[in-house]
Amino acid sequence: MASDLAIARAARLLPIAEIGARAGIPQDALLPYGRHKAKVDFAFIDAAQSRPDGALVLVTGINPTAAGEGKTTTVIGLGDALNAAGRRSMICLREPSLGPCFGIKGGATGGGHAQVAPMDEINLHFTGDFHAITAANNLLAALIDNRLHWGNAAGLDARRVTWRRCLDMNDRALRQIVAGLGGGNGFAREDAFDITVASEVMAVLCLARDLGELQSRLGRMIVGTRADGSFVCADDLRATGAMAALLRDALMPNLVQTLEGSPALVHGGPFANIAHGCNSVMATRLGLKLADVVVTEAGFGADLGGEKFLDIKCRAAGLRPSCAVVVATVRALKMHGGVAKAALDGEDVAAVIRGVANLARHVENMGKFGLPAVVALNRFTSDTPAEIAAVRDAMAPFGAPVVPCTHWADGAAGAAALAQAVLRHVDSPSADLRFLYPEEMPLDDKIRTIAREIYRAADTVIPTTVARKLATFERAGFATAPVCIAKTQYSFSAVPTLLGAPEGHVFPVRDVRLSAGAGFVVALAGEVRTMPGLPRVPAAEAIGLDAEGAVEGLF
Repeated sequence: MASDLAIARAARLLPIAEIGARAGIPQDALLPYGRHKAKVDFAFIDAAQSRPDGALVLVTGINPTAAGEGKTTTVIGLGDALNAAGRRSMICLREPSLGPCFGIKGGATGGGHAQVAPMDEINLHFTGDFHAITAANNLLAALIDNRLHWGNAAGLDARRVTWRRCLDMNDRALRQIVAGLGGGNGFAREDAFDITVASEVMAVLCLARDLGELQSRLGRMIVGTRADGSFVCADDLRATGAMAALLRDALMPNLVQTLEGSPALVHGGPFANIAHGCNSVMATRLGLKLADVVVTEAGFGADLGGEKFLDIKCRAAGLRPSCAVVVATVRALKMHGGVAKAALDGEDVAAVIRGVANLARHVENMGKFGLPAVVALNRFTSDTPAEIAAVRDAMAPFGAPVVPCTHWADGAAGAAALAQAVLRHVDSPSADLRFLYPEEMPLDDKIRTIAREIYRAADTVIPTTVARKLATFERAGFATAPVCIAKTQYSFSAVPTLLGAPEGHVFPVRDVRLSAGAGFVVALAGEVRTMPGLPRVPAAEAIGLDAEGAVEGLF
């Protein structure tokens, strides 16, 4: 079977100006990055804001497994199918991070005949957005240490610097470091790195509506505290202007295409297990002005990216999705039902019935937000009619249709039935979006509400030191902020091996961080890290160049 990269290379990609024309973007509004990539300029985006909005469809999924689910592939297949059905569709995705590309997960451009392209360029440097975000983040870090070295006019307590450096790579050795060692190298202090996609600068770029809001959010970012406990922000260090200059072009959404020629805006890339997990507000809002239907994804399962898309992104940007598509596979449901990866090919209806509880909980949770759900069941050749029937039977009480899909193999035709199921919600709207918690709820109760209502935890443990931090955030004026929970993506709980639909577990919060620029509070639970490590055998070991200089081994 041909690899994703081979399929992508065999496709005849159109000039990016032609893709822009299909999306209603004139050529003079595009800033090309080669033949098949371009940024959309601010003037066109501003002019488009007077147009009415199209419909918004959220694609999310079950808790991911080693068997694979295909959420990004489904976004692309559904977008292609909607265009094939005569509806102007725009696909809105996040940009891939180099961490997973060279680590264990691989790229994030879809697969098979449902891909955005050029996949090797998108998965690697793309248009340089992540490099700009990394540079802006680390410029602020350099300015902090420079202030400490040259008299510390801002009064920043060197023991209470909270700003962390970042790198778009998995590197566990950088989780905790000491900076400034050696004579003349500044003030020696403990420091740390996050992966770029977990940085607050990434979140700020993805939530800003325009350049003005970008600068405002950057200026509010907190870098540490003074001796009296007051916060020091990027504005206090006069860092905002230079950071915004680095990020100006990165804020423009990126236009690419699918293998079937559908336009796609791929922009921003926060991880959903350690950040808010959604593409940029600018890209989503632009898509809504250009298309009848925008199909977007939120990272990992609906307990992470889905909840954050609704409680954080929709709340901040005023978005109202028409429905949710929850992606699953029979093989993944078997793993949630206790089957080992090596034994997934044989029919096992009992395991599917056990594992479908995970899917059912995600569908039920979407209902708590007022969203009707459609289940996209990505087909494998080993799936049997009895196993698919078991999934349909389990979803019937929730009123969620189960649509088997083959877009990986068949492109748009393989998602035609899914497109019709989605259009029934788009054309006859029944969604009534409601948030999980009100803004005025105390921060600790917001954490408990998510843990109880979404994760089904029996109790939430918030240590005294963490409770004091939350109280400090509230006194400083951030009581109405939403909460962005960082936890494992593999389970509803904070324990990655607790699969299926666990109930009655204890949800442990080990720390909280205030992201004042992004406008939310991050709660870290369990052992989740904001700087991942590489696996025993990284994907990087299989990536290289062929005799013609083309990338090979990327997946």
